[in-house]
Amino acid sequence: MAHSDPCLASPRKVIRDRLTSKAITLAQLLLEKYKMNERITWAQMVKVAKKKDKKKLPEILRRACVRLEVVYGLELKEVDSSNRSYALINMLGLPSEGSQGTERSEPKTGLLMNILGVIFVKGNRATEEEIWEFLNVLGLYAGRKHILFGEPKKTLTEDFVQPNYLEYRQVPGSDPPRYEFLWGPRAHAETTKMKVLEMIAKIKDTVPSAFPSLYEEALRDEKEKAGLRAPASAPSKA
Repeated sequence: MAHSDPCLASPRKVIRDRLTSKAITLAQLLLEKYKMNERITWAQMVKVAKKKDKKKLPEILRRACVRLEVVYGLELKEVDSSNRSYALINMLGLPSEGSQGTERSEPKTGLLMNILGVIFVKGNRATEEEIWEFLNVLGLYAGRKHILFGEPKKTLTEDFVQPNYLEYRQVPGSDPPRYEFLWGPRAHAETTKMKVLEMIAKIKDTVPSAFPSLYEEALRDEKEKAGLRAPASAPSKA
């Protein structure tokens, strides 16, 4: 099968890739500001875009904000219009201790939702290798401390597996043993496949129904959970 020559990539694709790269850089800067509970100004964001892409900063910022929202559960808000300064707000309702100049707690719900998304897309079970492949894309590596999440393997174990948000088990019949992740009981109780699919769709800039098989499964999940809730909420007969 013939492969396209990367040197022949369209100018539009090259620009898109450059903007994505700058969006990732901007997202990283915003995370550092969030961790230290500091604001960021429009002028500082312009420096990331540089003169060449100054006019494209709104699009760069939009991509950075989507990444921050779906991965970290953080939303960028203008906090002072006089000097156009902004700050990240934890939109998932997790506590953020400290005042100006002190470090904040890490928002892990967004990361958990993304892992649940990987498991859902992979047929409701994802191998350990598939989960780490996804985490590596986000810049999370085993044994390497992340600016917000600390050591990722510890986060997986202590924050997701032990509280039963994720189930970690040996793949049945694997020899040598291999391991996989599934949704845990608390994930099933506290979220739905439709909510996870909505997050996936947002990342892809589309709607949940754009993924027909996943959408149908999410609808079945909604109906099943509604059926389980109905008897408990139904009025008792005299």
